[in-house]
Amino acid sequence: MKNNVKITRIKLSMTQQQLAQRVGVTRQTIGLIEKGEYNPSLQLCVAIAKELNKTLDELFWEVEL
Repeated sequence: MKNNVKITRIKLSMTQQQLAQRVGVTRQTIGLIEKGEYNPSLQLCVAIAKELNKTLDELFWEVEL
């Protein structure tokens, strides 16, 4: 699953560790989400979106071309 978590996190000068602590997961989990190798629960997606001040659509919506 492609997402904009990494780009958004970097724009906010936030590390993977900082985001992980704020949403209650490990840094490794954030890394896997950013690489598209882990499908987070809806609850975790919402928590990440809130921390990054984005909507779910802005972070996780896949656009078919």
